[in-house]
Amino acid sequence: MSVSSSESPNHHNLTIGILALQGAYEAHAKTLATLGATTRLIRTPEDLEGPEKIDGLIIPGGESTTMLKFLERNHFLDTLQRFVRTTPTFGTCAGAILLAKDVQHPAQTSLGALDITIERNAYGRQIDSSILTEPTSLPGGPLEMVFIRAPRITRTGPAVETLATRNGFPVLVRQGHLLAATFHPELSQDTRVHQYFLDLIKTPGA
Repeated sequence: MSVSSSESPNHHNLTIGILALQGAYEAHAKTLATLGATTRLIRTPEDLEGPEKIDGLIIPGGESTTMLKFLERNHFLDTLQRFVRTTPTFGTCAGAILLAKDVQHPAQTSLGALDITIERNAYGRQIDSSILTEPTSLPGGPLEMVFIRAPRITRTGPAVETLATRNGFPVLVRQGHLLAATFHPELSQDTRVHQYFLDLIKTPGA
């Protein structure tokens, strides 16, 4: 199922940064383009703090340990940590791990922004990846979810809203201006998760 941008508010005036150190950042850019948003690839701390402001940031899937190696150079991790405290940010798979306050299996440095506990590679190796269709509170019915070496959210804080689950575990969550998915919405034809993120930026209190 796909949801076209014509069914939703126009987002041509939004510029979304995509952390482009490693992972599936190009697929996110393509999805955002179909929804009318401008994208900018973020590769340095200066890209985040420079004069050309972005309205939101996506931290894509990939290998969280590899991303951390890049982020630990030139104080990039500190810059990103400050950024996500105040600016809408959406983490998918490895991005969700980086946003989490508590990372387990094994423990790992993170941004500590989103009040969840998350287990890395909880559903097995890449060969155990799957595509499921599960209920969601997003409008439009069940949501297609592409899982690739997915982490599992085992705890959510009181301020965290669960928007979709898999076998009773949250797979799509929101806390204020932060959104996280343990699956890869950029690999699906269904654009509702990205649409939700753009709507979140437009109307933060909604």
